Amino acid sequence: MSDPSDKIKARARVALRAERAFGLDALPVQMTDVEIAEVEQTPRVATVPANQAAASDLFGKPIVPKAQAHSTPLPVVAKESFTSSPLSAEEKRCALAELDEKQVKGCVKCRLHEKRTNTVFGEGDPDAKIMFIGEGPGENEDIQGRPFVGRAGELLNKMIAGMGLKREQVYIANIVKCRPPNNREPAPDEVATCTPYLEKQIEIIRPAVIVTLGRPAIQHMLQQKISITRMRGQWQSWRGIRLMPTFHPAYILRNYTEETRAAVWSDLQQVLKELGLPIPSRAKR
Repeated sequence: MSDPSDKIKARARVALRAERAFGLDALPVQMTDVEIAEVEQTPRVATVPANQAAASDLFGKPIVPKAQAHSTPLPVVAKESFTSSPLSAEEKRCALAELDEKQVKGCVKCRLHEKRTNTVFGEGDPDAKIMFIGEGPGENEDIQGRPFVGRAGELLNKMIAGMGLKREQVYIANIVKCRPPNNREPAPDEVATCTPYLEKQIEIIRPAVIVTLGRPAIQHMLQQKISITRMRGQWQSWRGIRLMPTFHPAYILRNYTEETRAAVWSDLQQVLKELGLPIPSRAKR
């Protein structure tokens, strides 16, 4: 008969590998209510079932999720491809700066401008191959005018580092550019008013892959009311661009389980494979 302590040790080793894949050295202590309140944009979705992702080798070999109840991707609403010609890296930089300065910073089209400190346009490499799209700015983002700079942003940075990349090599944005009061989910009319800016950003950057973070982002991109637990890990398409839905970093912080972290790492490995990039054999320190 196997020693129960061996199973406990094995699970601990798997959990530690998942931590290191995200650049962490130890399991976090349980978050207090105050700390949870500080985590921006917290998608309210169910925890990943234990059988949805196998937390095997998180480094040299991709994690292969077990069969899911919803193995067939949902139908995607067809969208037209871009009609404009691709821009050079410098042209992209100038076009993004002009969009921010002339349209976004002074925007008063919806109620979200009333209490904002700063608009949060987005940042990163204008010529990025990967674009991360979240829900909206939190308190820290509103103060600094930059996306993902709070606790969820710190975890996103570690996720990017775990992919063998730097934050400066990707592009990060949200579906709305102003912070919703109390970090609530953006209302449909606010999303409809603001997302033309996001779509213009995507058209300028033309990433090879879009990674949506959380339910609101994927629901907007696909224009469907769908569950993130059903859709994460399944390739979709948006105007000819490959799109990978995964969990929001804030959700990972609130549901810091072995299964959740393994699922996200599996999604990120699929992105690396799609781009022909190596899957790191060890965590980036």
